[in-house]
Amino acid sequence: MDEANLIAIGSDHAGFLYKEKIISLLNVLKISFIDCGPASADRCDYPDFAHLVSQKVSSKECNFGILVCGSGIGMSMVANKHKGVRAAVCESTKTAELSRLHNNANILCLGERVINWELAENIIKTFLVIKFEGDRHSERINKIHKLTNL
Repeated sequence: MDEANLIAIGSDHAGFLYKEKIISLLNVLKISFIDCGPASADRCDYPDFAHLVSQKVSSKECNFGILVCGSGIGMSMVANKHKGVRAAVCESTKTAELSRLHNNANILCLGERVINWELAENIIKTFLVIKFEGDRHSERINKIHKLTNL
């Protein structure tokens, strides 16, 4: 798992438990990360943390990001507003694999209220080891950012 050099992690209150579990997982896998918050499970607003993580990926300070909220959807909406970010909500290892292979996703969004931890862990591991295929997919990725000016 040496591909993921530095990962930015963030959640809201609905994803806080998984964020803490992801930190433990990354420590076990010896993958460096930046915890962008929150520091507790107290109510907070997901856009605040999605912006922090996305800025780190957009600026290339971090190679990847992982965002967790109740569904993963709100986090992905915010993340995809940032230049160069391709955030994917994944609810299976197959969607994680395809998001990397074909879409070169650089932020993984998960829903703590949607998937169990065992599946989330497998999705994360898949997302972090699969490499972008490039080739015809590169042209498509370029169109995403060209058409949206992002």
